[in-house]
Amino acid sequence: MQNQLLDRFLRYVKIDTQSAYGNPKLPSTEKQFALAQLLRDELIAIGLQDVQLNEECYITATLPANVAHDCPTIGFVAHIDTAPDFTAENVQPKIWENYQGQDLVLCQDHNIQLRPAEFPELHQYIGQTLITTNGHSLLGADDKAGVAEIVTAMDFLIKNPQIPHGKIRICFTPDEEIGRGADGFDVAAFGADWAYTMDGSRLGELQYENFNAASATVHIQGKNVHPGFAKNKMVNSIHIAQDFIAALPADERPEFTQDYQGFFHLNQFDGTVDATTLHYIIRDHSREKFEARKQFFHDTVARFNQKYENRLSSKVEDSYYNMREKIEPVMHIVELAEKAMKAIGITPIIEPIRGGTDGSRLSFMGLPCPNIFAGGMNFHGRYEYVSLQAMQAASDCIVKIAELAAEKK
Repeated sequence: MQNQLLDRFLRYVKIDTQSAYGNPKLPSTEKQFALAQLLRDELIAIGLQDVQLNEECYITATLPANVAHDCPTIGFVAHIDTAPDFTAENVQPKIWENYQGQDLVLCQDHNIQLRPAEFPELHQYIGQTLITTNGHSLLGADDKAGVAEIVTAMDFLIKNPQIPHGKIRICFTPDEEIGRGADGFDVAAFGADWAYTMDGSRLGELQYENFNAASATVHIQGKNVHPGFAKNKMVNSIHIAQDFIAALPADERPEFTQDYQGFFHLNQFDGTVDATTLHYIIRDHSREKFEARKQFFHDTVARFNQKYENRLSSKVEDSYYNMREKIEPVMHIVELAEKAMKAIGITPIIEPIRGGTDGSRLSFMGLPCPNIFAGGMNFHGRYEYVSLQAMQAASDCIVKIAELAAEKK
């Protein structure tokens, strides 16, 4: 099973499926269909039923129940796109068997290393097989690890019919990384009582709380004049942007926050003297604090417009909300996943997500959807890696959840 899991994962990550901001079409990039079509064919080949790939790049399939008594229909969800934050072209994974805590040289020529001194979580993986990047792209464990784990678990259940399970629905979504993974998700047609996203990180994570999230854009219009004749005429939009950045709380950035602490994150800066655009994401677990953060952002723009003759325009859009309010009334679905983890020897780590998943939006669309670990670490960059053993544990967890959900009550 582990060899199949590794083979699937390596095949999936080598296909560039990066999503893209700014394109209103779903999916945002046509290249996501390359993996979607491969998955459709693979799901048919392993024996799943009702396999469908639609024009918006959603793949769904069914594993029929093998028990006669009534039991809930559960779903498993993962996304096929990778983040626009870092290049996803020409992914060349490196495999490190029996890791012993050493620095991993991802690229000798450019001295790119994955070092425990910088990423102490590596010490948790002594003796395991790690899959890393070669230092020049992201890996794509977010969330192709989840995809591989779901496919492998379904394959295992099909090949082992003695394991009881109810009806299982799976869905692989596009564009999750740009906050649109649930845009084309048909909850009614999916037909599950609840689902789990396999989109978490370290071994044992089980999450039913996430950030409230918004995206924010500030455009600053300057006035470009030849620098030799600029006195009392030039307005440098870059300098206004610098002042704006400094006006937001410096200690409320991602690199200075943890646990339930929210933040303002500047994740893109495009600027010239004439015009500058700042792209932010705003996050907080508390809805009250989230609304206060957005208001502070609006107030800061208004204050700068008074100072700089209305040269700023802004747009703030909500992306998703904390799923906790939708999960708490059905906490038995979290308890089921917790029981499954303990049954296969995993200590559950129940803590909030410092991010979001398709499950956060799906929960508000009527499909309660906690999040389970997929095993990857350091998502969205060159230092991304995943443990093969953690991936195997995630796949085993899917199987055990399916088995426990089929027990007679």
